[in-house]
Amino acid sequence: MAAIDASGIDPEAFVRERDGHQEMDLLVSGVHCAGCISRVETAMRGFDGVSHARLNLSTGRLSLAWNGPAARARDMVKKLGEIGYPATPFEPETGADAGSQEEKRLVRAMAVAGFATANVMLFSVSVWSGAVDMTTETRDLFHWLSALIVLPTVAYSGRPFFSSAWAALKSRQVNMDVPISLAVLLACGLSIFETINSAEEAYFDAAAMLLFFLLIGRWLDSRLRAKAGAAARRLVAMQAASANRIDAAGKVKAIPARDVQPGDLLLIAAGEKVPVDAEVEDGNSQLDAALVTGETRPAEASPGTQIFSGMVNLGAALKVRATARRDDSLLAEITRLVEAGEQSRSRYVKLADHAARLYVPIVHTLAALTLIGWLLLGASFHTAILNAIAVLIITCPCALALAVPAVQVVASGRLYRSGILVKSGDALERLAEADIAAFDKTGTLTLGKPQLVNRDAISDADFERAALLARTSRHPLSRAIADPAGMGAVADGVIETPGGGLEAMIDGQRVRLGSARWMGIEATGEAVSEVWLQSGDDAPVRFAFADQARADAAEVVRTVEALGLPARILSGDHDEAVEGMARTLGMDNWQAGLKPAEKIAALEMAKDEGRHVLMVGDGLNDAPALASAHVSMSLASASDISQAAADFVIQRDRLSAIPEAIVIARKAKRRVFENFGLAVLYNMIAVPLAVFGFVTPLVAAIAMSASSLLVTLNALRLAR
Repeated sequence: MAAIDASGIDPEAFVRERDGHQEMDLLVSGVHCAGCISRVETAMRGFDGVSHARLNLSTGRLSLAWNGPAARARDMVKKLGEIGYPATPFEPETGADAGSQEEKRLVRAMAVAGFATANVMLFSVSVWSGAVDMTTETRDLFHWLSALIVLPTVAYSGRPFFSSAWAALKSRQVNMDVPISLAVLLACGLSIFETINSAEEAYFDAAAMLLFFLLIGRWLDSRLRAKAGAAARRLVAMQAASANRIDAAGKVKAIPARDVQPGDLLLIAAGEKVPVDAEVEDGNSQLDAALVTGETRPAEASPGTQIFSGMVNLGAALKVRATARRDDSLLAEITRLVEAGEQSRSRYVKLADHAARLYVPIVHTLAALTLIGWLLLGASFHTAILNAIAVLIITCPCALALAVPAVQVVASGRLYRSGILVKSGDALERLAEADIAAFDKTGTLTLGKPQLVNRDAISDADFERAALLARTSRHPLSRAIADPAGMGAVADGVIETPGGGLEAMIDGQRVRLGSARWMGIEATGEAVSEVWLQSGDDAPVRFAFADQARADAAEVVRTVEALGLPARILSGDHDEAVEGMARTLGMDNWQAGLKPAEKIAALEMAKDEGRHVLMVGDGLNDAPALASAHVSMSLASASDISQAAADFVIQRDRLSAIPEAIVIARKAKRRVFENFGLAVLYNMIAVPLAVFGFVTPLVAAIAMSASSLLVTLNALRLAR
């Protein structure tokens, strides 16, 4: 039986059937650019019946769908290995962050190349400064010492480029790393030849310097991609790894969550996550449903209630009937939505990638024509190959590769000093393009937790009785009473009824604190949460709760609109609450009762109208919308998942940072275009000089480094 690797894992075991076709997710290694994505997806689409092949650059997750036998998965995995991209099954509970390992390898390679560059330059400067008086033996010694430093460095630090180039050549293709590898190897080969023949010049320093600057660009790119994939990885971690299945004999057995099938009877104990979408069959409880609605108040769960994966059972145990497998459940769908949103990014980076793809054939052709041209003009082979190497080095797209990341890093640093974290490097360019703003309500425009709003109407004695009960519960409305009451005594023998309330004997009286339905009281019908307190036969006392608007919300909405971004509310909360908040903040455009997919639909509708939406949210249910929006922000008080999905996190929990970020992003956009212009101008001047033999490989390496320094200095203007 075919297997992915030596571990003996059969890919067919991870194929799932859905709607009459086969699906499979793989974790693909060795992917680091748009060209890699194209090669992988093209290879997969070459199989008969493949209807979907999408590789996420941030997470390395390849999603496949095809019509045909499940056994075809083995051929697909084999093909990926043949073209240089080994694959393993994507498993949420065991999926490792391969990006962090890649970053560590790049940092080590960059450190070695930087150390070698600094040291070999000592010998090079000595050779230059002593060119007149230095003996041939001393110069040869310095060249051999340079070789002793650089050759091992090239063998170690050049591996990211050499392995990528070799994989491309094996699959009969070329990528940007092919001419880079060729330039480095030719520079080293020519240097060894020159040193053996006691020539005056060698170019070991050029090879080391070239690798060092290339690795800086590669590391910055890897770092930004790692941040982009954080949201999907955290959502994967939220999925329950196991489930408690009840068999026909009534016995409970723990099984891997991936083995749950629709129709299985499951037990969800208090405090446990719901592993799959299901319907309650027995029991009454309350669930943390922020994943679906974004509301702060818990959702009631009783027989017949539809519940979703990722929810947390806050009360009594529930028996539920699974309605979907884990991979088809809501949380898995949210994860896929987040990944899809993360993948559709960066026009500027795509522009740089496109230029880099053109770079490969153009530079190969230009270097070959340079070699042939000089030979035809009667120059020696030594002179011709020297000029061809200079062309390969001087045209290395370091300035182009740094044009965008350099601006992103400097602008991100300036925003950090203002308390704004940039989580996705290309977010700045997209924020600069935003022309409409969408805000979640709960936790974004509001404080995100219920607060007692009628304290003045409640006597101190009633408030203290309620606190004696509330301090014993973790229910959000109980905490809204206990927190302002502060530390204090608790009632003895408190009984908590899930979905109902609390009761105990206090001073010889039966005191109850709970919902109107549980107390047998008619609810007021107002758009606020409420609980009631009743002591003995006394009249019940109402405790009303509401989510308050942030102090700076109204001002920020006005400022954002003044910057040219009309503001709207997209919320999962009920109509009355959203309408009231919109009226308070002076906003005319709002939508309520939206689930995660419906928020995305609203964003897609705006996109179809040609708008670029800035989404600001905080709840778990906002994560897909944050990832799918043109650009997104979350506050420091937001859930970890929302922070990871957002492009910006406002650390000081103040909405006033939003317009500040917009202004800086627009300045960053101007710097990016300036850097592109500088990179083009550099090539227009440097390439003809190299072709006509006016520069050596060392001068070419220095010129290439100078162009990188120039775009970096231009980016640093943002720090002022």
